[in-house]
Formats: sequence, structure tokens, C-alpha cells
Amino acid sequence: MWRSPLLAASLLLLVAAPTAFGADDGSMGPVFMREPPNRVDFSNTTGAQVECSARGSPAPEIIWVRADGTAVGDVPGLRQVMPNGNLVFPPFRAEDYRQEVHAQVYVCLARNSVGSIHSRDVHVRAVVQQEYDTDVNKEYVIRGNSGVLKCQVPSFVADFVHVVSWQTDKGETFVIDQNYDGKYLVLPSGELHIRDVGPEDGYKSYQCRTKHRLTGETRLSATKGRLVITEPVGSVLPKFPTMDKSRTFDTKLDHSLTILCPAQAFPVPSYRWYKFAEGTAKKVAVSLNDRVKQVSGTLIIKEAKVEDSGKYLCVVNNSVGGESVETVLTVTAPLSATVEPETQTVDFGRPAVFTCNFEGNPVKTIGWLKDGKNLNHEDATLRIDSVKKEDKGMYQCFVRNDQESAQASAELKLGGRFEPPQFRHTFGEETLQPGPSVFLKCVASGNPTPEITWELDGKKLTNNDRLQVGQYVTVNGDVVSHLNVSSIITNDGGLYKCIASSKVGFTEHAARVNVYGLPFIRPMEKKAIVAGENLFVTCPVAGYPIENIVWERDGRVLPINRKQKVFPNGTLIIENVERQSDQATYTCVARNSQGYSARGTLEVQVMVLPKMVPFSFGDEPIYYGQAAQATCLVSEGDLPLEITWSFQGSNLSTQMGISTTKVGRKASLLLIDPTLPGHTGNYTCTAKNKAGISNLTASLHIYVPPRWILEPTDKAFAQASNAKVECKADGFPKPQVTWKKAAGVVPGDYKDFKANDPNVKVEDGTLSISDIQKANEGYYLCEATNGIGSGLSAVMLISVQAPPSFEVKLRNQTSRRREPTVLQCEAKGEKPIGILWNMNNKRLDPKSDSRYTIREEILPNGVLSDLSIKRTERSDSALFTCVATNAFGSDDSSINLIVQEIPEAPYDLKVLDKSGRSVQLSWEPPYDGNSPIKKYSLEYKVSKGTWESDIDRVMVPGESTVAGIFNLRPATTYSIRIVAENEMGSSEPSDTVTIITAEEAPSGPPTDVKVEPVDQKTLKISWKPPERDEWNGDILGYYVGYKLSSSDKPYLFETVEFSKEEGKEHHLQIAELKTYTQYSVIVQAFNKVGAGPMSEETRQYTAEGVPEQSPQDTACTTLTSQTIRVSWVSPSLTSANGILKGYKVIYGPSDTWYDENTKDTKITSSSETILHGLHKYTNYSMMVLAFTSGGDGVKSIPIHCQTEQDAPEPPSALKALVMSESSILVSWKPPEQPNGIVTQYTVYFREETPVEGEARENAPKSEKVPPFQMSYEASGLKKKTNYEFWVTASTNIGEGQQSKSVILAPSTRVPAKIASFDDTFTATYKEDVKLPCLAVGMPAPDMQWKVKGTLFQQNDRMRQLPEGSLQIKGVTRGDAGEYSCYVENSFGHDTVTHQLVVHAPPHSPQVTLTSTTTSSITMKLKPHATDTAPLHGYTIHYKPEFGEWETVQVGSQTTKYTLENLWCGTRYQIYVTAYNGIGTGERSDYLNTRTKGSKPVIPEATRFIEVSTNSITLHLSAWLDGGCPMLYFVVEHKKRHQQEWTQVSNNVKPGGNFVVLDLDPASWYHLRVTAHNNAGFAVAEFEFATLTITGGTIAPARELPDKKNDILHLMLSNLNLVVPVGAAVLVIILAIFVICLLRGKSDSQKDDVVYNQGAGPNSTMRKQHPQGGFTDELGYIAPPNRKLPPVPGSNYNTCDRIKRGTMRNSNATWDPRRHMYEELSMNPHQARRMMPGQQPGSDENVHQRGMEDEICPYATFHLLGFREEMDPNKAMNFQTFPHQNGHGGHAHSRNSSQSMPRANGRYSRVNGPNSAFSPEYDDPANCEPEEDQYGSQYGPYGAPYDHYGSRNSVSRRSVGSARNLPMNGSPEPPPPPPRNHDNSFNDSKDSNEISEAECDRDQLVNRNYGVKGNSREGMSTEEMRKLIERNEAGGFQQQQHNGGNLGLSTTYDTVAV
Repeated sequence: MWRSPLLAASLLLLVAAPTAFGADDGSMGPVFMREPPNRVDFSNTTGAQVECSARGSPAPEIIWVRADGTAVGDVPGLRQVMPNGNLVFPPFRAEDYRQEVHAQVYVCLARNSVGSIHSRDVHVRAVVQQEYDTDVNKEYVIRGNSGVLKCQVPSFVADFVHVVSWQTDKGETFVIDQNYDGKYLVLPSGELHIRDVGPEDGYKSYQCRTKHRLTGETRLSATKGRLVITEPVGSVLPKFPTMDKSRTFDTKLDHSLTILCPAQAFPVPSYRWYKFAEGTAKKVAVSLNDRVKQVSGTLIIKEAKVEDSGKYLCVVNNSVGGESVETVLTVTAPLSATVEPETQTVDFGRPAVFTCNFEGNPVKTIGWLKDGKNLNHEDATLRIDSVKKEDKGMYQCFVRNDQESAQASAELKLGGRFEPPQFRHTFGEETLQPGPSVFLKCVASGNPTPEITWELDGKKLTNNDRLQVGQYVTVNGDVVSHLNVSSIITNDGGLYKCIASSKVGFTEHAARVNVYGLPFIRPMEKKAIVAGENLFVTCPVAGYPIENIVWERDGRVLPINRKQKVFPNGTLIIENVERQSDQATYTCVARNSQGYSARGTLEVQVMVLPKMVPFSFGDEPIYYGQAAQATCLVSEGDLPLEITWSFQGSNLSTQMGISTTKVGRKASLLLIDPTLPGHTGNYTCTAKNKAGISNLTASLHIYVPPRWILEPTDKAFAQASNAKVECKADGFPKPQVTWKKAAGVVPGDYKDFKANDPNVKVEDGTLSISDIQKANEGYYLCEATNGIGSGLSAVMLISVQAPPSFEVKLRNQTSRRREPTVLQCEAKGEKPIGILWNMNNKRLDPKSDSRYTIREEILPNGVLSDLSIKRTERSDSALFTCVATNAFGSDDSSINLIVQEIPEAPYDLKVLDKSGRSVQLSWEPPYDGNSPIKKYSLEYKVSKGTWESDIDRVMVPGESTVAGIFNLRPATTYSIRIVAENEMGSSEPSDTVTIITAEEAPSGPPTDVKVEPVDQKTLKISWKPPERDEWNGDILGYYVGYKLSSSDKPYLFETVEFSKEEGKEHHLQIAELKTYTQYSVIVQAFNKVGAGPMSEETRQYTAEGVPEQSPQDTACTTLTSQTIRVSWVSPSLTSANGILKGYKVIYGPSDTWYDENTKDTKITSSSETILHGLHKYTNYSMMVLAFTSGGDGVKSIPIHCQTEQDAPEPPSALKALVMSESSILVSWKPPEQPNGIVTQYTVYFREETPVEGEARENAPKSEKVPPFQMSYEASGLKKKTNYEFWVTASTNIGEGQQSKSVILAPSTRVPAKIASFDDTFTATYKEDVKLPCLAVGMPAPDMQWKVKGTLFQQNDRMRQLPEGSLQIKGVTRGDAGEYSCYVENSFGHDTVTHQLVVHAPPHSPQVTLTSTTTSSITMKLKPHATDTAPLHGYTIHYKPEFGEWETVQVGSQTTKYTLENLWCGTRYQIYVTAYNGIGTGERSDYLNTRTKGSKPVIPEATRFIEVSTNSITLHLSAWLDGGCPMLYFVVEHKKRHQQEWTQVSNNVKPGGNFVVLDLDPASWYHLRVTAHNNAGFAVAEFEFATLTITGGTIAPARELPDKKNDILHLMLSNLNLVVPVGAAVLVIILAIFVICLLRGKSDSQKDDVVYNQGAGPNSTMRKQHPQGGFTDELGYIAPPNRKLPPVPGSNYNTCDRIKRGTMRNSNATWDPRRHMYEELSMNPHQARRMMPGQQPGSDENVHQRGMEDEICPYATFHLLGFREEMDPNKAMNFQTFPHQNGHGGHAHSRNSSQSMPRANGRYSRVNGPNSAFSPEYDDPANCEPEEDQYGSQYGPYGAPYDHYGSRNSVSRRSVGSARNLPMNGSPEPPPPPPRNHDNSFNDSKDSNEISEAECDRDQLVNRNYGVKGNSREGMSTEEMRKLIERNEAGGFQQQQHNGGNLGLSTTYDTVAV
């Protein structure tokens, strides 16, 4: 019986956890990371989420509780506690509002094993959206006063609605602003303030507009307010409309506030605002400034501060009287708190201190929590004198006011490695008989070593004669304690407990020792308990066994009320004990099962703590000397009481003048008379009785008027010393000490110090004046006030004793020349003062020069002396010194007189540098007129303008002699001059300089850039030119860059010509892009200087394509006999090529899968579908494809599923044949749709009803027949009785429908009949077949077979079987046909006919050629007429001549097919085979044909070759490609008499021009050109002669075979060369002479200088003289006939003519437009096939080149007088030569060129350390004709690139990439720099060259943006192909071709240095 109660008792005992703890355990208490706010307001339509998160180790748990500590749970739909700690309030309906949820104070609690912390209080308030109206009421105003209209907002939304504006019915709107001077002002609090109200204001109506801050809703007031203007009748005293005399309100920190003073009066009153000093009745006028404004009577405070809090008084006065109103303002600042230290580790027994630092206003209460429990401590400092184990945990300081709260937490950790006690061994429960001894043992450990004590039923045990307690410590520190009870008796039974305790904790263990015997209760001591606590007592029972234990009071068994609780183990609990109801004697009764009992009594005494009544010293202030008293009254508590007083924590002393008197037994009086300043402090009354101690504290403040501590007296200070005067006073409140200074020389009219005077400071009452001067001398007033009494004041005099002094020691004074001036000096100091004047340190005597006059004037503070000069001269510029002397010393002051005049004109104006928009100039500064030049004015104008009306100026600081003009227009002539200016005026202008600005790259991007998709591979880009003023020259074209938007690779660029039509939109199509891919496009314009900025990146997708991948993981599942589920996984998005619109499921029976007509398609958007209406028990094949807007994607691999079986259809036919008089043979045909595997047939038969109309019906009989048997013999039938027969088929699913019935009666006559049915039999080729013929008849019938109408003759393959069937072995195609079986006997005959169909592989199909093109062959396909088996498809076999066989498969429905991507002009062999389910048939006849096109056509020499002096230009477009695109050219040449050919290049790309350089002038050459295309090659040889140096032609050379080595004869034979050369030399000599003469004359000339943009440091004709040479006079401008667009990102000229020179190993320059290598695609499915053996081309190599000094053959000279070159139309009248000018687009540099190695070894390989490659390659560069510079695709410019794209419309370039690796494995060129690469290291302008074969090359065929082609009468490649395909190219040889871009070429990289 005792087991359960004892166990319950032991569980109630507190056992401390046996864990070691210390400071270094790694744990950390919870700390809020995101603490919820104080207030959460939200609308019911929006809901809210309150976030709360904390960190700690271990991670803390977040719990939400209410303010009373009860936990918060989920309320469905209204409140939810999220797992992450957030508290969520979802939106809710208005009717679901619950106050306990939506208007509640919540607290977020974070806890872990270290402790717990509470968040600040979270006031949650949900606002149910409800209708409200705002109103504006009438306001009555006396005319002339100010009116204030208020916007009345209902109280239930007042916290959320604020005024945003006011409006009138006149359309006026007023908002809150900072204009305080207007008539209307919207106050920060929302009122409309109207100043100086007049009658007109009464005619308007006013409405306010408010905004709800939670919902954002704005609305106008429902009513319109008006001002009622009253005219005053006589004078009106100021009065307030129904307002209290005192108001109180709060506002938030930094918010603007309004304090109204709405008094009305007449005359219009004046308003004054005062503020009371804190705690006093003294008021000070409110200081108005930028932050504090007063508008009429309204006080506006912006950005309120805490110190603005206080009591304000508005005083209103007029001539009639006055009135006032008080307002108490509290400015609230957000509360915040911190606890220091945040974490502290304290050893046991040591003190710990936490300090709470807080900010904000106001602070009402301070409180402390420990692990969430209130410590009832209200001081800012929490001190724990001796730290114990239970003190470990989290501490929080809370500060609160009425609006909000704030908290901060800190953690207290225990130091050291202490171990609380823990038991190693304990005793267990025992039940004993009386007599033996009992031994109980407890072993405990801990650090420090614990002590063990023993208790029995809660009473400590000590040693006696029967009971002994022993204890010892083992070697390992364990404490062993044992309790010995000798001869145990029944009364020794009870609950024994051992307790191990130390200073760091305790632990205890308890167990019962039961001794058999009668019940016994040990005596219980009287128990005293304090009222309000809980009583807990256990009845000390002995004896065993005990049946029950009860408690009684006054004979009644407890419990008798709800406060009492009794447990079976004898425990009694009384909650919240009270004296009246619970103080009594309680009896414990224990009984056993035999009825024996024992009783014990317990007396409970309830004690009452003293309860004190709060006391104070009164509400009125207590002043110094008055008496003060307080009474401490204990209203409740046990007697006797001891009441004591303490002051500031110490006992009161009688010496303090304080007396206490006990009043009765429960009160004490404290009296202080008189009060002294030292009596201020806290007084505590303490009441003590036996129940405990209570105390209360009150504060006493003694108000003491100010008293002097240190009164100031008169003082004298030396000038320039630091003066200090102390003024100190004390009192309560602490006096405020202020200093003021008398305004005059006598005391009185004191004023505050200037706030901005840094030398005068007042700190803690001390006046400090640093560097004291005479100005500081005077009377000063010190005042000390604290609101008590009138305050203190003292006047003192500060004297300053000073020698003469000048405020300014040195100053400059200026004077205009030839004008009078006066020099003044004022000396201050003690008089008398004498003054002398010096000039340049020499005494000035006015008598020596009548121009000087000296005058003196005595001043109150000193002397003023004037020195007058009647007419200043330059010699008066000198240092004048004024010397003053008195009895205390002397001082001097100097005046630097500067005589000034206007400056002279600046000179030597020069141009340092210039560009398109700026020019840098320098000049020499002129004489400044003794006045610093303030500025220079650079004046400039367009050369055609005038200085009066077209002038612009640039101001330059006077100290500068170099400046720039930066707002010029490019390519414009300007005149420039400069003017200097000082204080006196401006100089004359300098000499004029004339300049011509250079062109610049465009400064603006193209406009209206649009990108639209054309198809899946093409984008169309359109744009318009930049703004006209951003061209900076002539736009030559555009670079269109594009790239994948997702790629960080550089743009690929296309070049587009500029259209000269005004405002024309340009466009470009970019093809061969990726399908449905986003591309980024930019466009930039370029002119001959360079490229402009890029347009904004425009992104666009290409059109959607078809998915490249089929759906994955296709699977099918059979659902029923007619439904199948098909599922799949979508293909990857990257392969979708668009947005997937859905999926198509193609399905059909597998047996006829080859037949497209048997397939069905189902479209769905999901990833699975169910196919319905399928054939039963049929194997289906299914494929799935995804489709987009672009079309259908790739089909998946077919999958197969078979529908389920079902009940079969009825047998398709039924026969009944008489076999005998009692039997009938029934035969049938299988069901047409068995719907499964037929398991059996059931034959039903029954007798027919004998009498017509009789209701009786015989039950049918049935017989089951195996599925392979198609007949049944019914025997035992009645004669002449009709029988009805029918048959059904069955599958596993069940029995099918019954067949049609037949009726037959047995008969003795049995005619011949055939049980078999007419049928069609299908046999596979070479298989055996049996045709049935089952016959009946009696007598037995004769049987005869016919084969195709003829009688059957038995042979080896065909024989008749005994049962009548015909068997055919190994059927062939010839066996197909009709077979009939005929039977006959004497009673009748019958016939059955069968059709035999033989399926065999198909015959050879018929193939017919339809048409051919240059790249395709089209043919017709037709199956053989005799084929009976369905075709599954065709296989087309084809091969080119000298190529390999290839195949392609097409469907069986195909009747016409085209082979694409074939080689042009190539012969092909083709044959076709058909295949079906049996196999592949015979091949068709060979089809021999060829694609259209021919090898290249040789052009006329005059069209192909253009001759110059040192070079020729080959117009490659003159070659006709025969319809097949050109692949490449091989160019070779040799002199007429040489045998060896020199190969120029073996890989010249088609489509442009190619220049052959390094030819000798006036020489005959042979040229051999080999052109290659897919159809073959053509070799052409030409003969030509280069021009002479002067540009003339030569006649054929005379043959002088006998005198080849004679120089004279050679000259005679070449007179046509010698004479022009000699004449040219003579002309050059004369030209040099003229040039030198002109330059010599120009040395002395000084005229406007014209700077040209073309002349650079490397020009062929250099400007040698600093003042300009003849080139300057000419105003040389680069001719426009050689302009080419530059390459973006480089400073290289687009076209340079380069002559080869010696090799160098440094300064290699890469042409930015040349590709690094070429690559020809060999993929037959992507490009046209190349004939076997043809070379795809070779890579390029880059070589380094030195400089040569001779004149380059393509520079244009402009000699004297030849100004026609300025006209582009006359530009071709001049011979051109190469020159080195690096500026213009026509310039050609010579330094560090690229070269092309030659096969003849003239050019060696590069083997130097800086060489890029070692292999040797030919250069595939091209050039364009000279005369075509203003035609062709680029308008007036040549095509800049040749092989940067595969489209005919544009050229493509790539910047900064490295792709297309060389096919021959040559070393890779160095990677290119980025587009914005800094070319500063290459800006010498000596390296602006390209390869000699790069000039004017790469003509492109007709562009799709409308630029005219280069060919005069030619046609494009595509047009030529079409012509060939139409057989219309008869005149092909005579037409000229413009070349085309080869479709094989790819995008190449450019390289720039």
C-alpha cells in the first residue's frame, strides 16, 4: 500500500542536477537578434507579421506569451505562431475580430539551458476597416484676429488618420510647408491657420484632406467649414473660447508640434510665450529662431527636443486687458537600455554588479528580471553580494513609460571548475521486522567537499544511545556518511533523508524505512507561516502496513475548502494561508487494516507582515528654514512592531536636527525644524515584527535661494593677457550663473555676449577672456538665479592697460595712377600718442615734396593720422610706415602703396595642341600694370564671323599662361586672340591666331535602335543616325555588335554603310543565330577618325524554333482494354528553343505503324495523357514530341503497350449442315475482333417450339469446344425436329456475344455441303499454307479443287490432304490468286472460294529525275505496280564522283524528294531501294546526273587589272564563278624575261580587291591567276606594264638581242621610261628650290597661323620652323579621296599602302582587321561540300618590318598653288604617293609593318626573340581599285574588311576572342586586347600601318540595306545560280561578276596592339 504514495513523495523532492559547471563551458544565453517593436498596428485587410529571433548556445527556443505570462497558441485563421518564432496575424473579416487576439500585449520569450529573456512589451492593435467621416465646423473669429480651423477626426481612427492638406471651394490647396509668412499656414498638427482674417475669408468654405496611415486611403472631409467673421462692437478683452486654463500633451522626439493660443480680442492683441524654469515659478521668454516660430498666437516647434519639455505660458494682451493659458509639454524620446557588463563571470561567494544605462523620455519605472522572473528591484544598479549557484543565468533591465518599454540583457556565469554535490551511492527503501539493527549509507562527491546531514520525516537527526551518524572522506575526495539504528522498533519507521550540501549547491536523497507494527505518529512542532504563503506539511507516520492517512480540523476531515489539498501519503497543502481562516490546530490520523489508528496534532500559526501606508513630505515645495514632517503609519501587521527611520541608508542622528516620535503602537512621526540644505535626500521608514520587515522611502527636497561662494570684484589686466573672473553660488535647485556686459561706459543696460566671440567664454560661472583688449574694458554683471527669491547679482569693472597698438600691422593699399589717395593709420592706447611717417624706411618730410600732406585727429581711444598724396605716380609705389609712441611703449603699422594701371596686351600667343573640340594655347604674360592680372579672356570666333557679334570667350585665371578652349566644333576654322584684365581694366587684344580643328569620332550613339526577330536564326536591327551635332564629321558607317546576352564574351561586329538620305533608317539582318536565344545588340557610328559611343544595349530573342530533344523517360501503362496512360518528362529548357506550347502523342497499332494513315495524334499540355477509344487487345506503338510556336520537335523513341483483353465479338459466320438423320454439323468463323485470346467456343442448340404461339420454351443445351476447333457435330437429335444453333466465343475476361442463330432439322437425305467458309488467306513469301475445304454428305461427296480457274493438278509443292484441304509448300509470288473447292453427291453440291495473298519484299521502285540546281537534285519516287505488301519506306543511295556513298531514308508516302547541300557542278550516282515488313527489295536503276555550275570564267584583262607605278590592283569580282562560289585564288607573277614565277599568295579570298606590291616602275610583267571553286579551277595569264614614276605608260620594249648589257642601248631601248623619269627628277629639284625660297621668306613674317589637322610629326612634308612653314601658309587639309572607316578600339589607319623593307625583331604591329587564320567547314550537312583534294586555305603569319625612307608611292602632294585638291571632285587629278602622315584616313605609315613571306626567298622568316610564328605562310589580303573610292558598297570609302562573315550583306569582326584554331596546327597567335585597349604605348603615329595586301580590299556583294554593288553590269552569285538553274546563262561569258562572300568562311578574330 505504501509503494505508490512513497514513490510520489520522493518525486516531489527537489534533487539538484549533478553537473559540473564553469565559465568555459561554451554555452551562451539567449540574445535577441530581431526584437519585436513596441507597437504593431495593422488593418484587418492586410494582416501583420511580428518577427522575433534570438541567438545563443544551445540555440534558444522562441515562445510567445501574454503580459501575464500565459502561453500564446494558434487561433485558426486569426493567429499563428510560426516555427521560426514569428507571430502571424492573417487578414480577417471584420466580424471575426477578437479583442483577446487583436488588442493584446504580447511578449516574446527566448530560452535555452542557460536562461530565458523577455522582449519589450508588444502592443498589438488590429484596426477593422470601417467607414468614418471627418468634419470641419464653423469657427467664429473677430475681424483682424487669426482663425484656426480644425479637422475633426473620429476618436476610433484618430491614431491612424492625419491631415495632409486643406482646400477651399475657390480651388486653393494648402499643404504643410515651411513658409511661415503667408496668410494661410497648415500647422504640423493639421489645423489651418489663417492670419489677419477679413470679410473676404467668410465667403470661402474649407475642407481638409486626411490620409489613413495603415490603408493609405485619403478622403475629403464630409462637411465644409466656414469662418464666421464678427465685427467688433467696441473693445473686447482677450478671451479663450471654452478652453481650460491648463493643458497637457505629449509629442515625439524630432516631430514638429503646435501649441495653440487661440485668444480673440479687439484691438488685435499681442501674444508673448514664456517657459517656466524647471521646478520653479520663474518664467523666461521663449527664444524664437529657425526652429522655434511664432505665427500670431501659435507657437510652432520644429524637430522637438527633450529639453523643449516643460510648462509654457501664453500671455495675451491688448489695450483692454490680458489673459493667459498654460500648456505642459512632454517631448518623448524613444526608450533604449543597455546593461553593463553584458557578460560577467563571478566566482562563488564573490559580488556581482549589473548597471542599467538607459536613454529616452520620460522614464517612469525601472525593473529587473532574472530568467523571466521579477526581482522586485527598481534601482538602476543591481548588486548581488555573494553569488550562489542559483544566481547563474540571464538578467534583464526594463525601463518603461506609459507608451513603450525597452530592455537589455546580460549573462552571469559562474567562475571556476566547481562541482555541486552529487551522490555516488544511496540507500533504498526497506521493510523490516522490529529488532535488528539498520545501516543506511550515502556517499557524495563535489568540489568543495560537501557535508552530509540526515533527517527523519523532515527533522534533523543527532546521535543518541540508539542512533549514530558517522562520516569520513575517502582518498579520492568522496564523503561517506552512514546512519546506524540499533534494535529498530516500529516507531523508528519513516522517511529518511540524507542531504549533501556545499556552498555551490546541495542534493538530497530520501527513501522510507518501514517497520512492521501498529500506526504511530511522531509529535509535530508548532508551525509558523507568513500570511499569503503556502503551507506544506507531511504527517510523520510510522508503523507498517498503513491503510490510509487523513487530516482533520475541528473533527472534520479535510479538505473542507478549495485551498486545501490532501494526498494519500499524508501530505497536506494549504494555499495562500490567512489568519482568520487557516490559523488552527490540525490532526493527522493514520489507520491500518485491523482498525488500529494513531493521531497527532499540528498547531498552525499565521503571522502578518507589516503593511505600510505610503508617506511623503507634502506636495508644496519646502524652502530653506521651513519645517518639514512625515508620518509613517503601519496599517496592518502583528504586534509588537519596531518602527525605525534612516536617512540616505544610514540611521538618523540627533545632531542633524531631526527628531522622531512614536505615535501609538503603529505610527511614527519624523520632524525636521528648521530645514537645512543638508536635509535634502531619501528618508526610509522600516517596520519590523516576527513575520518580517517592510519599508517605504520618500524624498525631501529643500529649496534654497542662491548664496555667494565667490563674489566677483573689480580687476585690471594687461592688454593681450588671458583674464579670468570667478563668480560662484550655491542653492537648490542649483543656481544658474550668467554674465553680461554693460553696453556703455557706465553700469546699466547689460547685454549678453556675442555668441560667435571665441575669446569670451563662461564655464561654471567663471568668465574667461583670452587675449584681452581695450574693447573688452567695461562693467560686467554676474547673476545667479534658481527661481527661489530674487537671486544674486554683482557688478565689477574690468580695466585694460595698453601701449599704443595698431589693429593691422601691415596692409596693402592701391591707387590708380595720376589720381589722389590718402593713407590712414589709427593708433589705440593710453594718450598722449605721437606719430611719425616713414617712406621705404626713410623719414618722410612733407616739406620736401608738395604732393604730400600729414594731418592728425585725436580720438577717444587713440590718435588718427592721415597722409595725403595729391597725384600718384609710379614712384609712389613704396612701403609707408606709421610709428606711434606713448608712455607704455610704441608700435608701428605699414602700408604698402601700390600705384596701378591697366595691363599691356599679352604676346606670343601660340598653339600647343589641338583636337576636334579643343585647342591648347600658351602666351607670354604682359606687364600687369602693378596690379595682379585677375584673368585672361580668350576670345574666339568662327573665321567667317565678326568680333562684334560672333565672339565667344573663355575666362582663364590670371596666374595661368596656358589654357584650352574646349567647346569648339570639329573641322572648323577659328580665329583666336587674348585680352588681359586687372582691377584697373582690360588690355588691348593680342595678335590673332587662326586654327582649323580636326575631326573627331562621333560623340553620340545612333538613335531609335530596334531589334526584331525575322525568323528562328535571324534578327533585324534598325536604327537612325546620331543627333546631327554629335557627328563630329561625316558619318562613314556603323558598327553593329551582337553577342549572346548570357555571354561575357565580346561583341561580334558587322559594318554597315552610311546612307546619305536625310533621316533614313538603316537596317541590318544578322543570320545564322541560335534559335530562340536572347542576343544583346549595340550600334555605334564611325567616321574617319574613329568610332563613337555604343548605343544602349538592346536585347531581343530570335524566333522560336523546334525543340532539339525529345521528351525523356517516356512510359506507357495499360489501364483498360481501350485506354492506355502515356507519361513522359519534359525535355530540358535549354533544348526547347522556345516556350513549350504542349506535347503531341502519336500512336497507332504496332502492326501498321509504318502506315501514317493508321496513326492518330493527341495534343496535351501536361506531362501525361490517357489515350481513349483504342482497339481491344491490340499492341500499340507511341511516340511523344514537344512543340513550340516554331513547330514540332524531335520525336521520342517508340514505346509499346498492349490493351487489355475483353469479351470477344460474336463469331462472324455460322453454318449448320445435316450429317445424318440424328446429327447436324455446326461450323463457324472466328470473331472479327476476338478482343483477346479465345479460350473456347460454346455451341448452344435447342429444339424449336413445336406449336406456334406456345409459351413453352425448351432450355438450350451447350457444348464447349477448344479454340482451335471451328466445327461441332451435334448428335442424338430427333428426326424431323428443327433445332436452333448459335455459338459464342470466350476469353479470359468472359463469354462474348452470341452469333446469329441457324435452324435446321436432321434428315435422312444428306446433300453435299462444305462446312468451310469463303476466306482470304495471307501468306508470307516462302512459307507453307493450307486452304480448308471440310465437306459433308451421304453418300460421301466428290471433291474437286480449281487453281485460278483451272483444275488442280497435284505436284511436289501442292497437294490435297485427306480431309480435303489444299496444302501449298513454300509459296511464291506466283501462287497468289483464287482457289475454289467444289463438292457434289447425289443430293446436292457446294462450292467455297479462297483468295490467297502472298506478301514478299518489294520490287525495285521507279526513280525519275525532276530537276537539279547548283546544290540539290530532285527526284520522283514511285513503288512497283505489282507490290501487294504495304511499303514501309525508301532508302536513297547517292555518291559524288570521287566520293563515298551516303544514304538517306524517306517515308513510304514520299513521292518527291530533294537531296540538299550537294557540291556545286559535281556528277552524282543515285539509286533507290524500297523496304516493307518482309525486307528490303531490289535496287532501282542507277540515276547519273550532276549539279549545275561550272568552273570559274576568266575575265577581261582591262576589267581585272588596274596598273600603278609600284603595284597592281586585281579586281577579283571581275571573275565569274560559273554559279559555284569561289573558294580562293592563287596569284603569281614574273618579269617578262624571267623563267621563275613568284608566288604572291596561294589563298586569296574572293569578293574584294587584291594588291600586288613591290613591283618595279615602268616594267613589263606576266601575271598568272588560278581561280578555284567546287566545279574546278581556271588558269589565266595576263601581261601588263607598270607605270612610270610620273604616272605615264610605256611602249613595248625594243628587242636589242646583241647589246643587252650596254647601258646606252638599254636607255635607248627604254626612252619612254627614261624621258619621263628625267623630267620628273628635274621637276622635283625645281620644287625643292621653290620650297626653300618660300620658307626662307616666312622667317620674318608675322601673320595669322593656320594649323592643319593632317600634318603630324611624321608627315612627309614637315613643319620645321617654329613660327610655321609653307605648309602652315597653305593651310594644308588632308584630301578626302582616301578615307576609310577606322576599326573600333584601335588607332590604326584603315588603309595603308606599305612597301616592304628590312626585317626587324621589335615593334611588331598587328593589323586590327586581319584574321589570325581561316577555317573552311567540311561538314556536309552545314555547308556546301568541297571537292576532294581541294585545299581549304592556309593560315597567316605576322612579320615585323623596319622603316624605309623613300617616298611612299601612294601619298598625295599638294604643291604651291594647287588648291584644287580641296575639291573632292578634282582629287583624282593628282598622282598619289605613300606618305607617313599618321593622322588622316588616307595616311600610310612605314614603320613596323606586317609582311607576307614569299616562296622565292626574298623575304626571310622571322627568327628573332619577339617573332610570333616560325612557319611561313602566304598573306591572303586583298585590295580595291583606286577609281572606285566613291562608289561600291562603302560609298566614298573602301570596304575595310574582307573575311569577317559568311553573309553577303555585311562584314563581321570579332574583338578580343580567340577561336577557330588553325587547321594545320601552327602556333596560335597572341590573343587580342579588349576593345577599349589603351593604345597609348603605340601613339607615336609611326605604327599606324597594315599589311601591304590589306588596302581597299574585300568588296561585298549587294547589301540588303540598299548600297549599290561594285559591279557595273554584273550580277550576284545567287542571281547567277538562278540563271544557270533556268538554263538562261547563254551570255554568261560576257557578264561581269562582283564576287561574293564564300559561304564557308567563318568569323575571325582581329588583333590590335
